[in-house]
Amino acid sequence: MSQLKTIQDEDSPPWLPRLAVHGGPRFLQIADALQAAVAEGVLKPGDRLPTQRLLAARLDVDLTTITRAYDEARRRNLLEGRGARGTYVAAPKAELSPVLDLSMNTPPPPDGVDFDDLLKQGLSQVLMRSDNASLMTYHLGGGSDSDRQAGAKWLEPMFGHLDPGQLVVCPGAQAAIAALILALTQPGDVILAEPAAYPGLRAAATQFGRRIIAVEADRHGMMPGMLEAACRRHKPGLVYLNPTLQNPTAVTMPERRRRELAGIAQRCKVRIVEDDPYWLLADAPPPPVARFAPEQVVYISTLSKCLTPGLRVAFVLVRDPHERERFLAALRSFALMAAPLTAALATQWILDGSADGLLAGVRKEARLRHRMARDILAGRYSGPGDGLHIWLELPAYWNSAQLARAAASDGIAVTPAEAFATGSGSVNAIRISLGSIKDRGRLQAGLQRLSHLLASRPEPFSAAVV
Repeated sequence: MSQLKTIQDEDSPPWLPRLAVHGGPRFLQIADALQAAVAEGVLKPGDRLPTQRLLAARLDVDLTTITRAYDEARRRNLLEGRGARGTYVAAPKAELSPVLDLSMNTPPPPDGVDFDDLLKQGLSQVLMRSDNASLMTYHLGGGSDSDRQAGAKWLEPMFGHLDPGQLVVCPGAQAAIAALILALTQPGDVILAEPAAYPGLRAAATQFGRRIIAVEADRHGMMPGMLEAACRRHKPGLVYLNPTLQNPTAVTMPERRRRELAGIAQRCKVRIVEDDPYWLLADAPPPPVARFAPEQVVYISTLSKCLTPGLRVAFVLVRDPHERERFLAALRSFALMAAPLTAALATQWILDGSADGLLAGVRKEARLRHRMARDILAGRYSGPGDGLHIWLELPAYWNSAQLARAAASDGIAVTPAEAFATGSGSVNAIRISLGSIKDRGRLQAGLQRLSHLLASRPEPFSAAVV
């Protein structure tokens, strides 16, 4: 139980939480205990909470801890303030938009990591150590020296020591992909990709008048023989690969396949764009393709999938100086730069170790969510157990667009295979993203509803008449 007693005089608060010595931040323990008390009915809507000073005195903690706990409880819609009358348990908030979003690939919020505190501390350090004027002006060189040094450190697990001068700091991976298409290809050029690929590639290629042609893949990713034949036939401007926990199939390409594709790129003199947002989330992934053909491969690593999308920071490794200048010129034509303030925050977190702690929390939470999905989707789940998403092949009585519509009518958003198709056909599957629902209990409910839907057959379509 999270409460000790319920009595009504002011000297003895009506509700007191128990605090554990090793239970994590105290303000979160208090907020969690309050949430449990409401869920168990010990505290009911309209109940008055102890004053912050009284609760601080009874728990022998500082007032700031209680203030943060109450702020966190308000953020969870558990409390409401009524001016001088005090703080009260809030009535349940009507859920006007009950969609459970399993469609957006974002990192799950890590349990036990106080993100608000991390943000405040990081920004405080940035503002103390930086020239504020430089945070509010143009940076035309693809990031400051410090930002590129942080990028080199972030990429050490993949490449070891890197020259920071070979890195460009970008406002996200999508901007990097678009700028690389502009810099390295011409209108009408072919871009080769797997049959199911990141939709942002297709969006950028279409916008710039490039054609995407699908190269057949197997359970290990793009097939070498098919790539070589396509290179000789189409003379592509680029090959796009997402070899680790591929979006959407979740396939991690083995090292031998990576070496083979790198060798083909060298023989055919074609550039590979290696979009690798999930490498740091994977369990013992092989070295990047860029390790096997350094001069042929441009490598992209974004913080959006490992830390948080709000940073809008990606690091791009472009070893050829002439290509790097062309890439920067293309980037400046539509995105100019990463926002200096968020880039500086990313740099601060990387250099002081906060990013590693946040990454570890995201990896742990992602694995917990995969285990949950495996239990609920038993017999259908075939994921690798890490990363942010599952590629779920459907029973024959469902097609992916049909299931996505049925799920939407049941308040669940998933992404059908058609959204990822680069060719004329697509696999009968959906992508389920596990990180976008913050609360683990709501994720569980969404997966259970989806499992029931998969087990049933689609209902005949009937149009409503009003």
